[in-house]
Amino acid sequence: MTTLMEQEAKQTPKVIAEQIKLNAAVAEKIGNKLTTIDPKMVMIIGRGSSDHAGVFGKYLIEIEAGIPTFAAAPSVASVYGKTLKLDNAFVIVISQSGRSPDILSQAQMAKDAGAYVVALVNDETSPLAEIADDVLPLRAGPENSVAATKSYLATLSALLQLTAYWSKNDELVSALNTLPEALLKAIDAPAQLTIDGLGDTRNLVVLGRGLGYAVSKEIALKLKEVCSIHAEAFSSAEFLHGPVTLVAQKLTILDCHVNDESDQSHKEQIIEVKSRGADLIHLQQIVNDVHPRLAPLLVLQRFYLDVEKVALAKGFNPDEPQGLKKVTRTL
Repeated sequence: MTTLMEQEAKQTPKVIAEQIKLNAAVAEKIGNKLTTIDPKMVMIIGRGSSDHAGVFGKYLIEIEAGIPTFAAAPSVASVYGKTLKLDNAFVIVISQSGRSPDILSQAQMAKDAGAYVVALVNDETSPLAEIADDVLPLRAGPENSVAATKSYLATLSALLQLTAYWSKNDELVSALNTLPEALLKAIDAPAQLTIDGLGDTRNLVVLGRGLGYAVSKEIALKLKEVCSIHAEAFSSAEFLHGPVTLVAQKLTILDCHVNDESDQSHKEQIIEVKSRGADLIHLQQIVNDVHPRLAPLLVLQRFYLDVEKVALAKGFNPDEPQGLKKVTRTL
């Protein structure tokens, strides 16, 4: 069986190649505006996978641009009706559909409060695109599987391109051109997560560090969505501050490893949980001769194809997870 999830995940290299090419001018324009505005903080608005992309954005922006970045609480505007002090702040709104009422309320509040609002959205005709000051399109095309794959990876690449131009990082701007080929290599690589490796696992933890932790949250979400496995993501450092006691119960841990500045400390923490008896499954970036900021996308590209096969082996249809819809509208 060939699922939509598999088909769409495999479209990612082509999607991102086109996105990087077509978005270069607008990403550079946004970057130049940000240089002029010189925001002192960044707020990122999103739900679900978009919120997880925001965690990636937080690490990326703080590392590359040095600006404090935090996740929004959309209900502050949509439920509590409050306005934040966002004069000269930079607000990034991430949404595939651009139609959830709480996301729209928070975006409108931010704009009315004086923030510079940029939408990363797949549907350029959406209400969100109309609210935003500028739009950086995801250009992922139609995505019909409920489980997002190419749109999520396209969100990460859009964040990379925006941040690269904002921080005047020519090395990262250039490195983005190598991303599609690296993603193709990840697609062609052997599986890392299999039904045999998981066995009858019902609960597990995904550990990553820094940008690896950011994509660990998406990995945990997909395991819940398409495999009905209860999975939670932790920073490998944070996990040692209490939750590590769970390892005594022979806990399964997915090690989300990326080759960047977090490499050594993350390895030490994985050695620690192994010494306590954890069952480990290693998720690696596979392609190593790339810019370190691209590394998390390579782990995720391979994982999407693996988790789809695990879902099928468990008897689930990853295109239509029970109880989920493609567009979720919350107040």
